[in-house]
Amino acid sequence: MTPRILIVDDEAPARQRLMTLLTDIQAECPVTVVGEAENAMLALEKIDSLHPEIVLLDVQMPGMNGIELAYHLAQHQASVRPPAIIFVTAYDEFAVKAFEVHALDYLMKPVRASRLVDALQRACEKVKVQHRLPETIAADAHCAKRKHFSVLERGRILLVPVTDVLFLKAEQKYVTLHTAQREYLLEESLTSIELELGDFLIRVHRNALVARAAIHGVERAVQVVDTDGSQEKVSESWQVIVTGCTERLPISRRQWPAIKALVRV
Repeated sequence: MTPRILIVDDEAPARQRLMTLLTDIQAECPVTVVGEAENAMLALEKIDSLHPEIVLLDVQMPGMNGIELAYHLAQHQASVRPPAIIFVTAYDEFAVKAFEVHALDYLMKPVRASRLVDALQRACEKVKVQHRLPETIAADAHCAKRKHFSVLERGRILLVPVTDVLFLKAEQKYVTLHTAQREYLLEESLTSIELELGDFLIRVHRNALVARAAIHGVERAVQVVDTDGSQEKVSESWQVIVTGCTERLPISRRQWPAIKALVRV
């Protein structure tokens, strides 16, 4: 069974050149091209449906670039072994980041047939002999901070820009991501998100992270509790006011000093 390949590049001539090269080297390195994609969003959908073993991936593309695409593959392909990534690009400055997300090779355009053969043979051997470790890839991929959250919804992958996030809230086994427009469900932990994006988000409670830029202020919340019909107990706390959001998020005593310093109460 020959390895299945997906070609991802925003330029049609570049995709065609790779197709031609793959045809030329069939005798040395037989592979099957299962599809093409001109952007990362389409690539995510095709990888999910076509299950290629190898992806020939450009770095510079409109929207999400190839480095971030490799990161998202590690996040969402953890249970089904992500494809081997071979970057094919005209830019040499992304090589370090490419290998941080465990790329097998980094080929410079125009690609020589001999270099492509070498890269594919090593990729084929790795696919056949060594099972890649998604947990390691996902951990190392945190070196390249994401610009989008990828959300699985009704069989589709939606990309939500990190800058659109107002707050994230842990509810049962899911994390709810809130933007000004709507809510999304994530299968990630607040802890891992905070470790990666702590410069953008701040924890206000054990079950909530808020975008620092979205904090409009704080307000005091007073709750009166009737304990036995004759006595009343007053409980005071603070809540975060989030820009563009009517919901108020409670601030824990542990997090109050950090929030107080941020809003300068």
